[in-house]
Amino acid sequence: MTIALWCVLAAFILPYAFTGYAKFLGGFGPKQNHNPREFLEALTGERKRAHWAQLNSFEVNPAFAAAVIIAQQVGTAAQGDIDKIAIAFIVSRVLFGLCYIKDWASLRTLVWSAGMAFIVGLFVISA
Repeated sequence: MTIALWCVLAAFILPYAFTGYAKFLGGFGPKQNHNPREFLEALTGERKRAHWAQLNSFEVNPAFAAAVIIAQQVGTAAQGDIDKIAIAFIVSRVLFGLCYIKDWASLRTLVWSAGMAFIVGLFVISA
């Protein structure tokens, strides 16, 4: 399996790190497990923003997975280049989550834009 495909797996797992931060550093327990979405919506501050980072991560994952798979299937780009862009995307998503949690809104927007550029880049190098 290629590094880029491992990055797809990492992208699918990463949102759970954000929700873990939101839930388990905020008093989530068996009682809250009856209505976890209510619990997450009632959070405030960093924990609420961690939840939002989770949601955004789930939203972007299909585009990233498609970009990696398409780039590899087309076969015109070097695998090393695909791998580097995929790693850069994962790094951008970790930084995005950190920026979201810490409420660094302007930096978060820049990091989000970089992540989207990496997705576009996977299509461009495959053209």
